[in-house]
Amino acid sequence: MAQSPASLVVRHTRRLPVPHGPAGQGDAAARQFDAALTSVGFKLSAALMARLSRLSPELVLETAERTLRTVGEMVGDHVEHNAYFIDFPANVPDTEEFWTRCVGEALSDGSSRETVLGQLAHGVLDLLSLPTYGRYGHTYEEMLAVQDELIASAGDRVTVLHLGGELEDELTALYLALAGSTTPLNDDHLHDLRLLAERCAQGPQPESIPVRENRAVVNAARVTAGADLFLDSVTDVLRLACALSEGDVTLREPTRFTSFSRRTRRALLAGLDALVAASPAKSADVHAHREPFKRLGERLHPHEYPRWPHAADVFAVARGEKEARSLDSLLESLLDDHDVLGAVRLLTSAPGRLFRALDLLLRIAADQEERDAVVAAAVRVAPQVSARVVLSVREHFHNRERETDRPRVFVNRRGRGWVAPDVRPPVPAADRDRLIAALDAEVRRRLPAPGRLLIDPDVLDVALPLSGRATAAGMGVLPRGSVSAVEGDRLRFFVYWKQTGTRTDYDLSALLLHADYSTDAWLSYTSLRAVGGRHSGDVTEAPEGASEFIELSLDRVRSTFVVPQVDIYSGEGFDEVEESFFGFMLRDAEQKGRPFEPRTVRMKSELRGTGRVALPLAFRREDDGRWRALWLHLYLRGVSSGNRVEENQVSVSKLVRAVVEREHLTVRYLVGLMTGDGDATTARLWDGTPVGDEPVTYIGLERPEGLHRDSRVVTLENLRDLIPG
Repeated sequence: MAQSPASLVVRHTRRLPVPHGPAGQGDAAARQFDAALTSVGFKLSAALMARLSRLSPELVLETAERTLRTVGEMVGDHVEHNAYFIDFPANVPDTEEFWTRCVGEALSDGSSRETVLGQLAHGVLDLLSLPTYGRYGHTYEEMLAVQDELIASAGDRVTVLHLGGELEDELTALYLALAGSTTPLNDDHLHDLRLLAERCAQGPQPESIPVRENRAVVNAARVTAGADLFLDSVTDVLRLACALSEGDVTLREPTRFTSFSRRTRRALLAGLDALVAASPAKSADVHAHREPFKRLGERLHPHEYPRWPHAADVFAVARGEKEARSLDSLLESLLDDHDVLGAVRLLTSAPGRLFRALDLLLRIAADQEERDAVVAAAVRVAPQVSARVVLSVREHFHNRERETDRPRVFVNRRGRGWVAPDVRPPVPAADRDRLIAALDAEVRRRLPAPGRLLIDPDVLDVALPLSGRATAAGMGVLPRGSVSAVEGDRLRFFVYWKQTGTRTDYDLSALLLHADYSTDAWLSYTSLRAVGGRHSGDVTEAPEGASEFIELSLDRVRSTFVVPQVDIYSGEGFDEVEESFFGFMLRDAEQKGRPFEPRTVRMKSELRGTGRVALPLAFRREDDGRWRALWLHLYLRGVSSGNRVEENQVSVSKLVRAVVEREHLTVRYLVGLMTGDGDATTARLWDGTPVGDEPVTYIGLERPEGLHRDSRVVTLENLRDLIPG
């Protein structure tokens, strides 16, 4: 769906840019706007209400219509969520009872009777051949007619929309924040950066663009605008060519390069030439992507531009006609010779690469002298390493402290997860502890002085967003490894998908695990009722879109873990359908309402991975009986068709265990560094009371009302800003 500039601001900042137009008596229209927002779990801040009240009613209603579309899409209320069982969660039948009913209806239908009898004679029944199975037997309006109205609850979600600044100022600020992010963006945010870069290419620019994918997107807009390029390596030019060809700037997937204009070819070749002329060693980076560089050379025709000989050398290296030995090949030779000290000297020139090799170097070091050299080199180059890498290595070594049988979890850039036994020998405790202390000191050095620090306690267990790819796009979504409280009696999660053409069947399921990660039970289309849960029924195609739901009465669940999953039974993948998303709602015991009620939605995330089984999050019952959500954002490979919860329970339980038992760096860790160094910084946990009229640094899940306009505010929308430069 196309996004207006104002909608981009609302989605990313929860601020509504100042509407411009005639003044008037807009107070009644503003109250109508606020009431309509309440139905989807939003409200206007006092400042925004006051501003809208001074505008003409027509302008307020125009703003309301656009904004309601935006927030409705944010929570998933832009589509019709029908349920197969019309009065779900009431009157959900037992699975066998339901299937028997479908067979009986098929036998009474002359068009299907013979087919069903033939299948029964062979002892195998295809549910999809039953005319009443998997297809809605009622309209969305008919489903609404039999549902009770939602009873309002103090526990319903309320998200405040705040008054923003001028639209152009808001767009520029958002562009600078995304372009200058210290952590990679997810695919949706990278798409938004592309839109903003086209608009802001010739305006203010961030001091630096540390993430290379972001740099490629910005450079693509600057090429079109005729502006200077931000280039640091020959790979930056390759990523730029991918961006200009509407390909994959992450270089995960091959890109079919377009036919570049002469002006664009000159810009790319001139950039390559300047890079290699200034630092000939940079041509060695070609080895990591030789084939794409070969294909790019065929499009750029470097032989036609003799004034840029160094650019031609880059493609000669790709073709193997010139030698440029890569750092990896030099390192491999040193490690083959067990020359740890030589490897340390080599990697000192590439600090980030040294940090990524620290575990290996400490494990293979022959004696304490070599280990001391490794730690000393890490401490020496730490100021030159990005904070994201420093924090990632800090988290890594923290999880190397305990010698257990915990499995290792691996996650690729597309969220595909898998588990393997940890067979690495331990890192000596003394060296590990020295390194951790040095990394803590380096992170503390980079953190800004927060002044008056105000912390929402609910944010403390949120994992640091060391990569945007560890967080799906959506609303209320936390980074992988985060833990958040689940407040409510009834937990209901949902999936929606809409196929593009091919018949597509997604199945929402839930695996219930004991404390030792063994299977207790499951809810799915093969088990419609179990352990206090109800499934809304199997929908097997989605030409107009389809939804499935599972509801659990949490006081009746005796398992330790509830793991929702979305299985692709047949048809298009998550990145092929027109739309697909997952979310969950929380309701009090007495609340009724439709299967989907937007103001009870606590999270809605897009499903866009490459696997055939999606694991958005898990729910865990603590020792005190309270439930908490653990955020996963993982995909399993699965099989090409017929994925079912029963058949992937072992893989799922292993992944859940690996994430549960890994300790992630959280906001609590950074707050501890901010406040634990004995300076005059004051910090307190926010309890919802007014803050006062002085600027503060506020860190929380959402921005409260009443903060001073000069306050520094960090919420879920800009949590990446906590990662220092």
